[in-house]
Amino acid sequence: MKIYIAGHGGMVGSAIVRHLKTPGQTRIITRTRKELDLLDQHAVMDFMQSEKPDQVYLAAAKVGGIHANNTYPAEFIHDNLVIETNVIQAAHKSGVHKLLFLGSSCIYPRNAAQPMAEESLLTGPLEPTNEPYAIAKIAGIKLCESCNRQYGTDFRSVMPTNLYGPGDNYHPENSHVIPALLRRFHKAVQNQAPEVKIWGSGTPKREFLHVDDMAAAAVHVMNLDAATYQAHTQPMLSHINVGTGVDCTIQELAQTIARVTGFTGRLTFDTTKPDGTPRKLLEVTKLKSLGWTPSIGLEQGLTNAYTWFKTNQANFRQ
Repeated sequence: MKIYIAGHGGMVGSAIVRHLKTPGQTRIITRTRKELDLLDQHAVMDFMQSEKPDQVYLAAAKVGGIHANNTYPAEFIHDNLVIETNVIQAAHKSGVHKLLFLGSSCIYPRNAAQPMAEESLLTGPLEPTNEPYAIAKIAGIKLCESCNRQYGTDFRSVMPTNLYGPGDNYHPENSHVIPALLRRFHKAVQNQAPEVKIWGSGTPKREFLHVDDMAAAAVHVMNLDAATYQAHTQPMLSHINVGTGVDCTIQELAQTIARVTGFTGRLTFDTTKPDGTPRKLLEVTKLKSLGWTPSIGLEQGLTNAYTWFKTNQANFRQ
């Protein structure tokens, strides 16, 4: 079986590569950004028709935290729309058997009932700080569903909660909350700082999933037989949430990261900074009914992520 992983250099894509590397069973196809620009429609079509993979994991995306989404909204909606359109269209035209599109829990309305079920999609306004990115991800779901309805393809979508782990982005301005805090606490320990300042009030609640669990879930959903997948979804509501079903406050997260990094100072919260969505917890009953549950706890996962960070920190922008 030939499997193409779009975005194999990113956190999620690299985790899927690790999960799929079973000698003799699969041929994994990857291309770097220099080798294949996913924003180039003709290049993507030529590649897909030449390689003709059996399966495609669409993990490529432009991603970032609140600061990045607020600063570059046009890039976030444009680049993500173009990438997913190019890959999904080329997959269809090249006869790809199965495709799995990876979205994000930010597709749900800002004030959606918690935990957020798949049925919450398109029932209210989105969180303004990442609306352009969310719109692009919703469009990706609908591209897959529309191809299935019109062409009879088997293109599926999974919506992960907040991810972290090896390969995460530790950019000082554009990273998500866990890598940002791991880096900040690590520096505080190194510098023997008396306090660590954290954006926002610390009260918003978030759910976090280790990227290796995400990879396992993605492969599980991809390999479900068509009858099972269709029995648990609807033609125009086909995406599946991927999460732990458990959340914590940002303050509780910070306290856990303090333990993991060995920081013993005080925590302060900068309430002049935005909190974002008050709560984001996914309803994961559907995924559990399909036979998958996560295996990596938060503190265990954070310890793993911190170990990876310390090993690779020389490669990060200071």
